[in-house]
Amino acid sequence: MLINTTYFKGLAGVLLAIVYGCSNPQTESANSDDFLKSGVWRGVIYEQGEEMPFNFELSGDSTSLKMEIINASERIAVDEIDFFGDSIRFNMHIFDTEIVVKPSGDSLIGYYNKRYADNFILPFKARYGQAFRFEESTGEPAIDMSGRWEVTFTSTKGEPYPAVGEFEQDGDIVTGTFLTETGDYRFIEGRLNGDMLAMSAFDGNHLFLFKGMLKHDSIVNGHFWNGKHTHETWVASKNPDAQLTNANELTYIKDGYDGLSFNFPDMNGDLVSLDDEKYGGKVVLVQIFGTWCPNCMDESKYLVDWFSKNKSKGVEIIGLSYEVKDDFAYAVKRLEKVKSRLGIEYDLLVAGTSDKEEAAKTLPMLNHVLSYPTLIFIDRQGEVRKIHTGFSGPGTGRYYDAFVKEFESFTQELINEGVSAD
Repeated sequence: MLINTTYFKGLAGVLLAIVYGCSNPQTESANSDDFLKSGVWRGVIYEQGEEMPFNFELSGDSTSLKMEIINASERIAVDEIDFFGDSIRFNMHIFDTEIVVKPSGDSLIGYYNKRYADNFILPFKARYGQAFRFEESTGEPAIDMSGRWEVTFTSTKGEPYPAVGEFEQDGDIVTGTFLTETGDYRFIEGRLNGDMLAMSAFDGNHLFLFKGMLKHDSIVNGHFWNGKHTHETWVASKNPDAQLTNANELTYIKDGYDGLSFNFPDMNGDLVSLDDEKYGGKVVLVQIFGTWCPNCMDESKYLVDWFSKNKSKGVEIIGLSYEVKDDFAYAVKRLEKVKSRLGIEYDLLVAGTSDKEEAAKTLPMLNHVLSYPTLIFIDRQGEVRKIHTGFSGPGTGRYYDAFVKEFESFTQELINEGVSAD
């Protein structure tokens, strides 16, 4: 649904007032007890003339206020909250993003801001007590969407790319995700109103809104909005046999190269190489990632847990960070936050910027850097044994379970190789 123009202009005026009002924070902090109610709220971020809704829950008082973003079964804790005069800034957990609001009764009005991007500010509003995501249905669902769907997205450049949709439906509520060859779209939630489908997901950094029309066992006239500029189209058909290219076949070492090599600075500025004594004779996993990437954070959470259980078995993990700014100090600051938040014990290096073409130049032995994250498995002899592109996170259900099973089996095989039976 398009936003009413008059309302949007009025909201934009309030937005600018908050932007300038919060640029010079007052000393006195707002008292959340006076204007924030504990419970579920419905937030809306306005992107490209569309409403991207999500739900969140507030709890606590002015000294312990907390937000939890809700996406289907997922809850994302937001506990870095600042008070500026009569405004409140919610820092979006691990990401360099924020929601800034002024409370007004049962409403919050303000803006969403990607601080690391130029002029990425979008209007935001929220209403207390609204537990729904999309408006209640006016008609019975046209079909049961539960199952697997073969999907084709068409990018803003007109280039098609494949995806697999996995959905569950309870009444008119639809949950699930899209899997692509570069990763999944995490926890998506929406509603099927007659033959009209609307779904969304907000993780603090990505603002996903999907709409489409059901026609028999197909989805036509699909649209996908993400942020200020990305608008793609998509179609889908129900297909229990839909598959993507094997994630272990998309990225590989090019002919003419012996294996993986690099020389990147750690968070102290000291250069680190796979040839360093620390990694000799060990199984090494090299993770290509960025702190701005939710799929990367899902993978990192898994690796943190796995490493804590296996670090005594002659294994190391090296995270190669590709950040949104070509600024070493900024990259270190982001890495410090993620390291603290996720409890990362393995090595983190600053490798470059997130532009994939530029990232590929830093690792010329790879055929490309197709996805964040990408995980490279190296055995005790220094040979690259496998490269896994993308990550199917917890939001993908059985795909995540399959990844965990394959990962643990393969890494155990690498750990056992060359180890004495004594």
